Amino acid sequence: MSPELVSILVLVVVFTVATTRSVNMGALAFAAAFGVGTLVADLDADGIFAGFPGDLFVVLVGVTYLFAIARANGTTDWLVHAAVRLVRGRVALIPWVMFALTGALTAIGAVSPAAVAIVAPVALSFATRYRISPLLMGTMVVHGAQAGGFSPISIYGSIVNGIVEREKLPGSEIGLFLASLLANLVIAGVVFALFGGRKLWARGAADGPVADADEDGPVRLSPARVATLAALAALVVAVLGFDLDAGLTAVTLAVLLSTVWPDDSRRAVTEIAWSTVLLICGVLTYVGVLQEMGTITWAGEGVGSIGVPLLAALLLCYIGALVSAFASSVGIMGALIPLAVPFLAQGEIGAVGMVAALAVSATVVDVSPFSTNGALVLAAAPDVDRDRFFRQLMVYGGVVVAVVPALAWLVLVVPNS
Repeated sequence: MSPELVSILVLVVVFTVATTRSVNMGALAFAAAFGVGTLVADLDADGIFAGFPGDLFVVLVGVTYLFAIARANGTTDWLVHAAVRLVRGRVALIPWVMFALTGALTAIGAVSPAAVAIVAPVALSFATRYRISPLLMGTMVVHGAQAGGFSPISIYGSIVNGIVEREKLPGSEIGLFLASLLANLVIAGVVFALFGGRKLWARGAADGPVADADEDGPVRLSPARVATLAALAALVVAVLGFDLDAGLTAVTLAVLLSTVWPDDSRRAVTEIAWSTVLLICGVLTYVGVLQEMGTITWAGEGVGSIGVPLLAALLLCYIGALVSAFASSVGIMGALIPLAVPFLAQGEIGAVGMVAALAVSATVVDVSPFSTNGALVLAAAPDVDRDRFFRQLMVYGGVVVAVVPALAWLVLVVPNS
């Protein structure tokens, strides 16, 4: 058995064990990098660590640290309640407010599961109170999170754009963002129409003010929350307006906030998405080992040897969607995009469209109840038949896996081939 095939099989084992045994995929990937790098590729520690993504580590820690402070001091609660008050009792707008809110949160740097964890409990409680389909509300929350998930300062966007830059592929940060935004917006529109949205429009306004639906009373601004909102705005301006590093900027802003309000900082440090940091850094370190030993080139040439570039591109989209429905979306992207590099280097498929199609295919399936976002929605739904709700999410996730990769391929890849 060739070393390249051994390394690919080890990667499959990593994804399988992480999915079936609930072991952090990043930790498994670090162990795999050590084992394969040492025993198969004859690499020393320096060679193994050469693939460690130090820049993405800072982005992940900095952005999630800043957002954890926002959550600890109640800024995110204020954002949720402020957004809800905008609907003024119009029930049909509630799902769209939740879609926009989760999209805004991920666009400014929240990890997708963190945004869903914040918004889903509020959204599903409104669904129960105002007789909105929990499937409609839950899927709107998840698709909203993915709609904003590839902004240039987001976690997903930073990861994919970083991989594209390191692999020296043509890239478009705004194009990637718009592809995901428009794809999820269209899906949300279809979901809204099919799962009860039209009946909500016919119902009109609710009997009471939606803004007062929470039992905790109004959430007010405080100096810490005002400062945090200013810090989030400053992050957007610094990265988009002045092209500053998102990770270093976020760390700096988080440190400034924590210096003035240290109690919030102490709580926030424990809420940094360490599991996500471990996952991403581990998977990309293993991918680095694959690159060092030539597996990426070997696998890419294998895909390219199919002889029909468009078919190969479609297969990659379906592989990303199917595996991501049961495993980590960011982990899948971290592995798939480098695998596609030799295939894209042939020049027969546009790299920008292919990367966007892979990103969309690997993330829209997070509505699956086996994914983190889908599981959060399932857990957040009060007063529902959970077995029935689980089946609904599973069927919906299956439809998304079957349909969306082909549509992403048709819209984003075929015109550029």
